[in-house]
Amino acid sequence: MAEQSTVTFIITRQDGPDSAPYEETFEIPYRKNMNVISGLMEIRQNPVNAKGEKSTPVMWDMNCLEEVCGACSMVINGTARQSCAALVDQLEQPIRLEPMSTFPVIRDLIVDRERMFDALKQVKAWIPIDGTHDLGPGPRMPEKKRQWAYELSKCMTCGVCLEACPNVNDKSNFIGPAAISQARLFNAHPTGEMNQSDRLNGLMEDGGIDGCGNSQNCVQVCPKGIPLTTSIAAMNRATNIQAFKNFFGSDNAH
Repeated sequence: MAEQSTVTFIITRQDGPDSAPYEETFEIPYRKNMNVISGLMEIRQNPVNAKGEKSTPVMWDMNCLEEVCGACSMVINGTARQSCAALVDQLEQPIRLEPMSTFPVIRDLIVDRERMFDALKQVKAWIPIDGTHDLGPGPRMPEKKRQWAYELSKCMTCGVCLEACPNVNDKSNFIGPAAISQARLFNAHPTGEMNQSDRLNGLMEDGGIDGCGNSQNCVQVCPKGIPLTTSIAAMNRATNIQAFKNFFGSDNAH
């Protein structure tokens, strides 16, 4: 790569949600330690394609540039990942950039990840507390529990696990592994567990945990190494117990 003077990007573009996708090739000057986003920035500054034709700037999402926000996720050379962490020197050329196919395209590489946030609403992935007055220090978590809960909290709603999951598609309303793991996270919290039955019932709704086909693609692609399949197994057990409680009318049974 050091001997090359240019980098070639083949980008799948789309002018709007109802427009047809098309490919456009760009060649930009090579610089050492470039990532995909720096390449996109170069194209944005001078949107001239490889044919020498004036084009429009490529649109994509980004925010933190530190693989923390998940906004810049896209399909790079066939693999969904964050473009800020994708180094040009480690990628085969030409570099192909596509929007994630699981989500509706807004424009170019920008997708609408609303289904992920709707899934978090379905499983009530938050801890409801009264914020009108000081509640004092919260309950303490055992260190061992805190450590594995922290691993679950690393989720940045990037959508890569949904992109890899064969059960998440336009013919399915499966909420995906991220929301299931977040339900586990908040049910593990000493305050959050007071509302654990609400989250478990959310997981048992249409599109919930029953939609998982156990392909285990999600855990292989998660950029944060979150144990998603472990969470799915734990929530499978918890929802089965909750179903018994619902059937026998005793949500407090153990």
